[in-house]
Amino acid sequence: MSDQNTRFLGKLEELDEKYTSIQAQISDPEIASDPNKLIPLAREQAKMRNIITLYREYKSTVSQIEDAHSMINDNDTEKEMVELAEMEIDELKPKSEELLQEIKDTLVMADDAAVDSIIMEIRPGTGGDEAALFARDLYNMYTRFAEKHRWKVENLSFSGSEMGGLKEVVFSVKGSGVWAELGYEGGGHRVQRVPETESQGRIHTSAATVAVLPEPEEVEINIDPNDVLEHVSRAGGPGGQSVNKINSAIKLEHVPTGITVSMRDEKSQHKNRAKAWRILRSRIYEHFMSKERAERDSARKTMIGSGDRSQRIRTYNFPQNRVTDHRINLTLYCLDKVMMGEMEEIIQALRVYDKQQRLENI
Repeated sequence: MSDQNTRFLGKLEELDEKYTSIQAQISDPEIASDPNKLIPLAREQAKMRNIITLYREYKSTVSQIEDAHSMINDNDTEKEMVELAEMEIDELKPKSEELLQEIKDTLVMADDAAVDSIIMEIRPGTGGDEAALFARDLYNMYTRFAEKHRWKVENLSFSGSEMGGLKEVVFSVKGSGVWAELGYEGGGHRVQRVPETESQGRIHTSAATVAVLPEPEEVEINIDPNDVLEHVSRAGGPGGQSVNKINSAIKLEHVPTGITVSMRDEKSQHKNRAKAWRILRSRIYEHFMSKERAERDSARKTMIGSGDRSQRIRTYNFPQNRVTDHRINLTLYCLDKVMMGEMEEIIQALRVYDKQQRLENI
């Protein structure tokens, strides 16, 4: 067995011991009666359950192989039993290898699979009105993709432009596997096409940025309310006099990180506050997760799902019906289908590449 596999199995054994410890804690009456202690433990146990089940099956298979070898090496074993033991090894060895590979694949992607709610933010970059129209097209692409998966989409902040584009949109997407599928979309998106406003038929290049933030459960991130300043003001813009007369706009400022969130879409101050807190929690969570990733990845190649907004990740070339993902050098000539939400081929390629990178860095 290679040194890498030996180290990997050592980590799995540590995980197994941790899982057993969590089971014991959950069985403790004092913890079982306290939801604040029980819920995080139950959630952690649920995340580990699939891995531990596979690992224990792997250990059982390896044990059976070792027993068969012992039987073969025992001089007192009858010939027929030796032949049966050899047949058993021939069956069990491929099974053990498949289980080990499945454990690796599952382990490196387990955290992604556990996130079933995200917040996406799309904003136009360079390109004026055309960039705002491109931001709208990206929003439509993602919502169509979500509809195909029967995920729930909820707009949290929606600001349109005069030409029918988007100045900004913040929305949540909820459903099984949502982070594993859309977590790679964070970054800079570039479009090359003849704008609707272009009379000379010239191709323009515009851009938009996309942020994808895992939406944490409240128990996953503990924000001290004393660290958050709340500013209340009248909501400006469209909405009529009833909006402008009421102090409904909310701005939250997290002092330790400097992260701010403004929300004025709803007439209700309560609804604006609730939405603002959801976005604030996600941004703070992502802030600290990004710091952890930076520290973890400083000595090795960064994973492709980093979501750095300054990184150009994809180009959409409409005249050539071409879409190129620059992170994996993938080019497809089916942009029309991609914009209609048929993103599966791109996302699958990203997932395969990401899994390979993670396995190499275990």
